[in-house]
Amino acid sequence: MNNIETERRFLIKNDHWKASASEPKLMSQGYLSVEKERTIRVRIIGNQAWLTLKGYISDVTRSEFEYEIPLADAQTMMDTMCPFKLEKCRHEVVYEGFTFEIDEYFGENAPLIVAELELPSEETPFPKPDWLGEEITSDGKYTNAYLSKHPYSEW
Repeated sequence: MNNIETERRFLIKNDHWKASASEPKLMSQGYLSVEKERTIRVRIIGNQAWLTLKGYISDVTRSEFEYEIPLADAQTMMDTMCPFKLEKCRHEVVYEGFTFEIDEYFGENAPLIVAELELPSEETPFPKPDWLGEEITSDGKYTNAYLSKHPYSEW
């Protein structure tokens, strides 16, 4: 497993991405720890669940350790240990060989839509489709951990 995640994040400025999007996946996420230096997250997608630990390296790069866990354990953690939660629907869009993950948020974070792009390094050049809007990588309020505590609708 690669324990380093390099990711760029962008707002979406139009619906052109939808024509190339994969089938959506519903995700529930709960946070056991929400700090800039580290986050600990439980994620449920369908009948699978993961526990993820992330450590801050830079605005673009984090250390990441992710482990599949039993669904029942994840649900118990979500119900009893995660004070901060969110739900979103993820679509994947392949554009010029790069996979953009488009997250549509529900509930108090609607109608926010964000594109994420994982890259091999911070210097990797990548294409910018016409639906990609303002870059928000360095704006911590757009992280999932922050959104779980401070929903978009409250901004």
